[in-house]
Amino acid sequence: MFNKILVALDRSDMNQQVFEQALSLAKLTSANLMLLHVLSPEEDTIPDVMILPNTDYYPGWGDESMKLYLKKMEIHKNEGLQMLQKLCAQANNANINTEFMQKVGNPGSVICNLAKEWNTDLIIMGRRGLSGITELLIGSVSNYVLHHAPCSVHIIHLPITVKSDH
Repeated sequence: MFNKILVALDRSDMNQQVFEQALSLAKLTSANLMLLHVLSPEEDTIPDVMILPNTDYYPGWGDESMKLYLKKMEIHKNEGLQMLQKLCAQANNANINTEFMQKVGNPGSVICNLAKEWNTDLIIMGRRGLSGITELLIGSVSNYVLHHAPCSVHIIHLPITVKSDH
């Protein structure tokens, strides 16, 4: 059924849920897992990291701004690697052959390209639930992957919570 499952992870609240579903499916099918985290400016858990502007056009972006940007990206890179190492160890302890990778770039493109290179049977990923102008401006990674992936895609949605007036 599935031999290779690519698990696209970010640092959001639903990360654990995505991983657990991938792990369960890998146990059922004896599939190998590839855990992937893409460092990108639009990762919604890091709003203070932004796309690096053209410093010739934005004169306020000097050496200090660049140093701060690079420092924050290094922190996010290390946090991503720690997350991947922890989840990979969990999967390996459950006797699931698992490896991980962290790449920089556009998440949708990186996910689809790795799926093609690794000969993936299934991509499992979460959906941030963006809508309206936010989705129009930064796009939907899950929507991109659905339309460009070389294999099947399983998208996990956050459960809808109803707020009470009490």
